Amino acid sequence: MVVLSQPAALDHFSLIKSCKPTSLFSGIPVVDLSDPDAKSQIIKACEEYGLFKVVNHGVPLEFMTTLEAQALKFFNLPQSEKDRAGPADPFGYGSKRIGPNGDVGWIEYILLNANPEIISHKSLSIFKNNPEIFRSAVENYISAVKKMTCEVLEMVADGLGIDQRNALSKLLRDEKSDSCFRLNYYPPCPELQALSGRNLIGFGEHTDPQIISVLRSNNTASLQISLKDGTWVSVPPDQTSFFINVGDCLQVMTNGRFKSVKHRVLADTVSSRISMIYFGGPPLNEKITPLASVMAEGEESLYKEFTWSEYKKSAYKSRLADYRLGLFEKSFGQ
Repeated sequence: MVVLSQPAALDHFSLIKSCKPTSLFSGIPVVDLSDPDAKSQIIKACEEYGLFKVVNHGVPLEFMTTLEAQALKFFNLPQSEKDRAGPADPFGYGSKRIGPNGDVGWIEYILLNANPEIISHKSLSIFKNNPEIFRSAVENYISAVKKMTCEVLEMVADGLGIDQRNALSKLLRDEKSDSCFRLNYYPPCPELQALSGRNLIGFGEHTDPQIISVLRSNNTASLQISLKDGTWVSVPPDQTSFFINVGDCLQVMTNGRFKSVKHRVLADTVSSRISMIYFGGPPLNEKITPLASVMAEGEESLYKEFTWSEYKKSAYKSRLADYRLGLFEKSFGQ
């Protein structure tokens, strides 16, 4: 990855990094949630890749397509209208800037609290042009995806042999759950042809700090993940399915058995990409520590104990590509 040079046509991209595209990867695990063996398939996928695709998930296709249409209406508004819903604080509308620490990408986004009872004034600006339809589309989608995510987390608990089946899902169902929802829009970038086969970074490499992330996108192939050997591969898109990935908190709660997957999104020369991501987080005061039932006898925790609030604050002080969990490993500073 390199910082772009600055030919005249690309001056406004000069701070955005680029990289070479990769071939589509055919090895992403696919889990049919109606399969009696789904729980063991999920465990294997979380250990090997930190990511898997789910089919027969029970989320109505209509919820996905309605929300996508409403999001596109917003992102296609004049810039001055969109800017009324920003800048993100962190909720609201943002463009190019990702977080407060200098990360940038070829992206526009909306960040919302996943709790329908908590709507910021900037979120109201997003909904105002079509409040009934857009807001209900968001709420219907989040409700259905959250239900499916909790079912997946209960399968994870079963697969790990955790006595309390809702040990993970209850953290998302808690009324104080600190979950959020993001709509990302990556406009096409025809000027990419000037980059000699390189693609602009839409969203730079990172892991997700929460417990679990659930992604749905249109059929533009832009998502890449890093395999265990460090190789970057492109994930084949599927607009009718969901991609679920392990977050940093779940890596800690399994004492490193599951790996929080590093991923990024590239811009496309021709097609726009729109994605919607539900980030399932625990309450702010929840202690994040390996679950006793996943630890072997005599096994020690690889991580210092911390609360989600402490980790979240630390993560938001970092750059996207930083190894955020490093500060919380017991080996750090010893």
